Amino acid sequence: MHSHRRRNRIRRSAPALLSAAALITGGVAVATQTSAFATTPAAAHAATTSAAASVHTHRLCSQPSKPGYMACQSVERTDIAQHKSLGRNDTPQGFGPSDLAAAYNLPKDGGKGQTVAIVDANDDPNAEKDLAAYRSQYNLPECSTDNGCFKKIDQDGGTNYPTPDAGWAGEISLDVDMVSAACPQCNILLVEAKSANMDDLGAAVNQAVKQGAKFVSNSYGGSEGSDDTTADDQYFKHPGVAITVSSGDSGYGVEYPAASQYVTAVGGTSLKKDSSTRGYSETVWGTSAGGDGAGSGCSQYDAKPSWQKDTDCAKRAVADVASVADPATGLAVYDTYQASGWNVYGGTSAAAPFIAGVYALAGAPGSGDTPASYPYSHPDQLNDVTSGSNGSCDVAYLCQAGKGYDGPTGLGTPNGTGAFTK
Repeated sequence: MHSHRRRNRIRRSAPALLSAAALITGGVAVATQTSAFATTPAAAHAATTSAAASVHTHRLCSQPSKPGYMACQSVERTDIAQHKSLGRNDTPQGFGPSDLAAAYNLPKDGGKGQTVAIVDANDDPNAEKDLAAYRSQYNLPECSTDNGCFKKIDQDGGTNYPTPDAGWAGEISLDVDMVSAACPQCNILLVEAKSANMDDLGAAVNQAVKQGAKFVSNSYGGSEGSDDTTADDQYFKHPGVAITVSSGDSGYGVEYPAASQYVTAVGGTSLKKDSSTRGYSETVWGTSAGGDGAGSGCSQYDAKPSWQKDTDCAKRAVADVASVADPATGLAVYDTYQASGWNVYGGTSAAAPFIAGVYALAGAPGSGDTPASYPYSHPDQLNDVTSGSNGSCDVAYLCQAGKGYDGPTGLGTPNGTGAFTK
C-alpha cells in the first residue's frame, strides 16, 4: 500500500493551532454564551447562563510541523483549577455521565459486549489508571485489562507503544472518558498510532476494525486535500462499522477525515441546563465571528453520499450529528500524564467518542451498511438544534443553525438511540 500524503494538512483557515510552547504559557480567550460551572457542590456539574461570559482555553495538541500530520481536537479550560483528588463531598467541575445521560435521553443499560475503539496518536502511559479514577468517581463499572473491558495496543496490534505525548494523552483521557459516559457497559479498545501522520492513524483505524471493533472514534483532523478520496478507500471504507470523526474546533470550514463519505462527521454544541421539559437546551458551539467552534461546510473533494440530501452542497456536507463540545459547557475529564488530574475539556474531540458510544448503545450495525446514513432515516429521533452559528458563509445553513439539517450540528443531537440504528 503506497503512502497517502497530503499537503497543508492543518486547516488553512484555522487561526490558532498554537505551538506547544505557546499552549503551555498562555490561553486563548473564547467568547461564549455560558459561564463556567456552578461552584456549589450540589450543582458543580451544571452550566449557568451569562450572556457576557467568556472562558480561557488552550488546545491540547500543538500545530504539526510536517505535511500530512493531524491535530487532535481537544480544548482545555485554563481558567478552572485542576485537582488531583477531590474531597468526600466534592464533585468534579464539568458535565459528568449522569448529566449527559439525562441531556441525551440515554438508557442506563445497553452496549454490553460491544467494543468501542479509540484511535489516537502517541502513547498515554496513564490511560488505564486515569480511566479507573474517572469511572470510580462516577460509580461506573470497572473497565480494566484484568477484567477484559480495557485493552491498549499499538497500530500493529502489539504492545510496542509509541512515544508518550502530553497533548495526545489529554486527548486519550477525554476519549475514553466520553465513551465511558455514553456507554458504561461497553468495552474500550485504545489503538495508539506511532505518529499523527494520516498513514499511521489510518493504519490504526484498520487495526481497530481487524480487532473486531464495530465502533471506531477519531478525534483529529486537518485540511482537505485532493488525495482524500484515496485515504477514504484505504482507511475508512469499512461496511458494518460505525466510524465517527470530530468536525473540527476552528469554526466554519471543512476538515478531513470528517469529510469522508464513509464516516459520521460529528459537530458540536453548547449545552445548558434549563427549566424545559427536556431539562437542557443546545445551541451551536461557535460565534458568527468564526475562528472557534465546531467545523462545518461543503467538501471540496469528497463525493456526496446518496443518503445526504441538502440542496446547496454538491459534495459531502459536514456535519451529520452533534453533541456537547463547547469548553464553556465542557466535560469533566481525569488526566494525569503531565497534567494535574480533574480538568474541564471540550472540543469536537468530546463529541466524536460520545457519539461512538451512542452507536454502541444502539447495537451492532448491519454488516453491509454505512452507519453514517442511519440518522438520516430517523431525524425525528434527534434534538434539532436551531440557533447559533460558527462563522459566516455564502450558504447560510452550512454555518448557521436552523430547522432541520445544518452544517454545525447536522441533523441534531441524540434523543435516545433510535437515530443510530437502521
